[in-house]
Amino acid sequence: MTDQTDLSDRGRAALEAERKVERLTFAGPARWMIILFTMAAIGVAINQLFNLRLGGYSLLEGMYLYVLAGLFLSLTFITFRAWGPPSQDVPWYDWVLAAATLLITSFFVVTAGDSLDGGWEYAAPDRAVWASIALYLLILEGTRRAGGLVLFIIVLIFSLYPTFAEHVPDPLNGFTQPFTDVIPFFMISSEASFGIPMRAFGNLVIGFILFGAVLQFTGGGKFFNNLAMAMVGGYRGGAAKVSIFASGFMGSMSGSVISNVLTTGAVSIPAMKKTGFSARYAAATEACASTGGVLMPPIMGATAFVIASWLSRPYVEIMLAAAIPSLLYFFGLFVQIDAYSARRGLKGLPRIDRPRVMKTLSEGWLYIAVFALLIFLMVAFRWETTAPFYAVALLLVVNQFNKNDRVSLNGFLNIIVSVGRTLSELVAVLLGIGMIVGAFQATGLTGPLANELVYMAGNSMPMLLIMGAVTSFIFGMGMTVTACYIFLAVVLAPALVQAGLNELAVHLFILYWGMVSFITPPVALGAFAAASMAGANAFHTGFEAMKLGGVIYITPFFFVLNPALIGQGPPVEVALVLMCALIGVWFISAALQGYVAFLGPLNSTGISSVMRVLLFFGGLLVAAPIGLLGMGQVVITLIGFAVAAPALAIAWQAREPDEIDARAA
Repeated sequence: MTDQTDLSDRGRAALEAERKVERLTFAGPARWMIILFTMAAIGVAINQLFNLRLGGYSLLEGMYLYVLAGLFLSLTFITFRAWGPPSQDVPWYDWVLAAATLLITSFFVVTAGDSLDGGWEYAAPDRAVWASIALYLLILEGTRRAGGLVLFIIVLIFSLYPTFAEHVPDPLNGFTQPFTDVIPFFMISSEASFGIPMRAFGNLVIGFILFGAVLQFTGGGKFFNNLAMAMVGGYRGGAAKVSIFASGFMGSMSGSVISNVLTTGAVSIPAMKKTGFSARYAAATEACASTGGVLMPPIMGATAFVIASWLSRPYVEIMLAAAIPSLLYFFGLFVQIDAYSARRGLKGLPRIDRPRVMKTLSEGWLYIAVFALLIFLMVAFRWETTAPFYAVALLLVVNQFNKNDRVSLNGFLNIIVSVGRTLSELVAVLLGIGMIVGAFQATGLTGPLANELVYMAGNSMPMLLIMGAVTSFIFGMGMTVTACYIFLAVVLAPALVQAGLNELAVHLFILYWGMVSFITPPVALGAFAAASMAGANAFHTGFEAMKLGGVIYITPFFFVLNPALIGQGPPVEVALVLMCALIGVWFISAALQGYVAFLGPLNSTGISSVMRVLLFFGGLLVAAPIGLLGMGQVVITLIGFAVAAPALAIAWQAREPDEIDARAA
């Protein structure tokens, strides 16, 4: 049975829509509207974030967010169709909706001062009530188009929830309010649609999305792909190892798993198949690498910036905390690919197909300099809101000296169209998901719901974490990454924090488990997208991706129970815990593949299954997040090594010549 018969209707439709959206460049009035509105929004953001006070005037934060919402929500109706496949032909009614969006958000911009002085979020005049209802309906439609039907239904139900909250049984019982009070609260207060999600967008996301797009269009993506190919492409399984670096890097910039699969997968999947990887394994590798990219610093898509705003912490702190879990995930992916390649006797890419390291660096070292500038400005000066704009300016200047990838005027306009399309989709989703946040604020439900979840878990930490993981996985199947995180940050995170877990670790935990659905059937859209490109069975690819990315299911439990794995602790403790975690991940990955990377196979005896089980549980014990390096932790770690020792001994005895010669990458 082909992958097309395996795909669910929703999954297949989502993949086809994503492909068509990627190919849309728009033309005529629609193209120029996207360009002008996107450049206007970027200009307003630069004026606001750099405090330039052009014209001697600075916008209030609320006015600034209304301006961004008006510009990008109106573009949602230009770039996304009401029904049917994506198209660059804009119907007349979408032009009307775009104009209505601009008109209504202009009302809120003009009246922002009066609203702040008069407390309109709780006592809005009639004209503000009607304007709020109109904007509410436009946001719902924008969310439906950009986020899909499932997200639309969730947002619709929760946005109406405050109007009947007192009739809902516990633990969801809350305060009921009239519809005409609820909707103005959503549109005017700083705790709903224009609360934390939109503030994160206006202060952080817009600059980094622009940076990621400019980096890709100016040749940065090609440079880092070539660098990975030059460095590891010659080793066994080199095509797949290149894929995890290149796709991970590009996924970090784009923040979209499916989009990344459809772009980088077009190159990486054929290369892997050409060098001996099965279609299923090539597709699973691409899906896992693209999924991990969204979790990889320094950019991490848009969600990391929302986490920073939600927790009122510097983005650099979020970035550093995410570094170790990301390292563990990609290390597990790397050693599994190496083990698979060794088991099947796969070779690396021939020298003629690989660029030279020094030549690649000499042609693209400036891209590394741009990244160094970005990180330096964020870490040394804490210029998180403005650093990406400096990096973009440097990229554009540097690009003009690169004759191979020099951006023309038309190329620059294509960058702006791509950025506008991405940001319009994100704004529509954030405005919608913000109403879920507002619903919990309006009904006062957040605290009682957290207490109820803790009570339902019976004060059992493992049960509470398992409930959290399952909840995150379920909601991750129907929402975008950012939308899923925001919803769970309201509903689930307070309960986990109240149970005594580290707050930052909790928020990364729900982010990781919200991402799991991209490689886990029955939805597994990331794996299904890669399978359709590779010509592989979709569900078989999904299960292969589950095994290949198996570390993603385990790592969140490690770092949420021991915050040293997100850098929260003394340096010595962090280093020792990280070392144990890397060894544990190595053992676990070897058990999943039946081959210990850097040593040898486990299938040389009749008890290989037993050895794999021992190695798996030994890896869990070595990396176990129990205690804080006291005697208990040392004993557990030593027991883990003892359990894994027989399997390691067998692998060592069965090692192959290329392992002895240290040919593993």
